[in-house]
Amino acid sequence: MLNFRPYTFFYLLLTFNSTKTPIFVSVIIQLFIMIIANPIYDTVFKYMMSDSRVAKSFLSAIIGEQIVDLAFTTTEYVLKPGTDRSLVDRTLEQITVCRFDFAAKIETGQGDFKTVIIELQKAKFATDIMRFRRYLGTMYQSAENTSDSKRVKARQIYCIYLLNYEIGLSDSPVIKVDYTVSDLTTGKPLNARNEFISSLNHKSWIIQVRQLKEKRRNELENLLSIFDQDSIVDDGHILKVDEDQFPDVYRHIIRKLREAYESRKVREEMQMEDDYINELLMKDALIAEQAQTIVDKDQKIDEDQKVLAEQKQALADKDREIAELKQRLALGK
Repeated sequence: MLNFRPYTFFYLLLTFNSTKTPIFVSVIIQLFIMIIANPIYDTVFKYMMSDSRVAKSFLSAIIGEQIVDLAFTTTEYVLKPGTDRSLVDRTLEQITVCRFDFAAKIETGQGDFKTVIIELQKAKFATDIMRFRRYLGTMYQSAENTSDSKRVKARQIYCIYLLNYEIGLSDSPVIKVDYTVSDLTTGKPLNARNEFISSLNHKSWIIQVRQLKEKRRNELENLLSIFDQDSIVDDGHILKVDEDQFPDVYRHIIRKLREAYESRKVREEMQMEDDYINELLMKDALIAEQAQTIVDKDQKIDEDQKVLAEQKQALADKDREIAELKQRLALGK
């Protein structure tokens, strides 16, 4: 929460005049601005989602259902200050996807509940789609994602993809993918609440972070504006937000990000994330450059071989002409 004494505001009211109005307005705006850690960083996002209340609110807002209980684990590698770099798997695939698995108990109304598996994956680069496919397959196969002691009744899977890139389908910040159940011949909708259907199909929500700019059409888009990179300050580790623009029900999420900003450990891990990503990108660029050099060399070899072939053909043509000339000269004797 903001922390300033009431007399500060009245002092400003008494001391400003018409020539100082822009300065006064700027000061007032600054009083309501909060600095938070940038949740586009995996370490900040993990810190935010480690709070059960925050995670329930965040996920409930996305799926549009009320989560009453949540069990979660993080299964991706976590960078720690002081980690021996030789122990880190240096691949972009390993570092650039942050993944969470949740078992969520959802209230469906009239005292009924259901438990679903929520798979949340956060990706920085557009090269991660095969990773999504592989992991989704693992989720379907896992015996842990069942709801009975015999482990034969599969829980429904919800997939949430938080992407720092665009998929090229729409400029919508949030895209929902849901299955429909109907009679193929008549087109008549059928009841989708069926164990066979729900066990073999899943719902998805795709969040395109870069499409969040200035789009605040509902409470969800307003909440997701915490990822809007237009609010970046300085080195990109922090964002400026107006807490009053968020509904009361989501204020604790903003405060959790403020808490992350105040954590020295989180700030160090953000810097580590920058260092590793930059190093990996540099290596990736070097590999691409080396690959292009090989392609260029192969192309040069092909061109040289073509020139040699043409030269050989030219020599063969000349040898043939000489042979024909010698033959004519022999006949003329």
